[in-house]
Amino acid sequence: MVELPTAAVDRVIRKGGAVRVSEGAARALAEHLEEEGIKVAQKAVSFATHAKRRTVTEEDIRLAVKTKEV
Repeated sequence: MVELPTAAVDRVIRKGGAVRVSEGAARALAEHLEEEGIKVAQKAVSFATHAKRRTVTEEDIRLAVKTKEV
C-alpha cells in the first residue's frame, strides 16, 4: 500500500508539464517514489549508524542521494 498521497503526486506530475493526469499515473509514480525513497532512507540510516548516531540527519539524506547517483 502506497503511503504518498496521490493528490501530491498529481501536482508533481503537473509541475512536470502535464495538463491532465490519470489516477493510475499518479498511483504508479507514487509507488515508484516510495520505493526509491525507502532505498535512500535505508542508505541514510546506514550512514547515521556508521557515525554512531540514532538520528538520521539532512546530511545523511543528501549523502545517500548523492552516492546513489554514482
